[in-house]
Amino acid sequence: MTAPLHIEGLRLAYDGAHGLHTIVEGFSLSVAQGHIGCLLGPSGCGKTTVLRAIAGFEPARAGSIRLGDTLLSSAATHLPPERRRVGMMFQEYALFPHLTAHDNVGFGLRRMAPPEREARIAEMLALVGLADAARRYPHELSGGQQQRVALARALAPSPDLLLLDEPFSNLDGATRERLVAEVRTILRAAGQTAMLVTHNEAEAHALADHMGTMHAGKLAHWTATRQPGA
Repeated sequence: MTAPLHIEGLRLAYDGAHGLHTIVEGFSLSVAQGHIGCLLGPSGCGKTTVLRAIAGFEPARAGSIRLGDTLLSSAATHLPPERRRVGMMFQEYALFPHLTAHDNVGFGLRRMAPPEREARIAEMLALVGLADAARRYPHELSGGQQQRVALARALAPSPDLLLLDEPFSNLDGATRERLVAEVRTILRAAGQTAMLVTHNEAEAHALADHMGTMHAGKLAHWTATRQPGA
């Protein structure tokens, strides 16, 4: 079961040579359960820092991050990344080159009983349209196929929230356009709550249910881009 995301008054900063250096200030948004949110903006605007804070890799100096009823971060609380039930997919797909697609997808499922694990791997590969590629290694797959394996791996543990950091940036234009639509279909089929960061406006509009533009560490707006269920 996925969960809604709520961020309220978030401040992110780090200690610099001349004191505290603020990266993100007064940041607030909500993503409904099963919806896809997107932060759009140029490099250095703070969008990836927000994603890292949601994942648990950056502490909150003020404000809060909640996932469903669980407080993930505040000035006084910091739930470790491994306890957040948050999945991540990066622009470098980080597939293990010595593992097949099947074993890459199953990597985070090692605590499952073998029959359950095999069923979940098969379900995820079918979801991303790669049931016939289970025994192929990453070097035997196209860039788009590698991306879908990475998506299947991120979805396999049933995270409450999936974070996507510029996941299409390493693909050529035609492949990117096709896969953006495919990934939206996959996430909707899985009922997955997700947050994407990108600098590509067309990509953001094609994928997201809600979108906001970031500039200099602030969220300029947060608006619906389509009707629920569309």
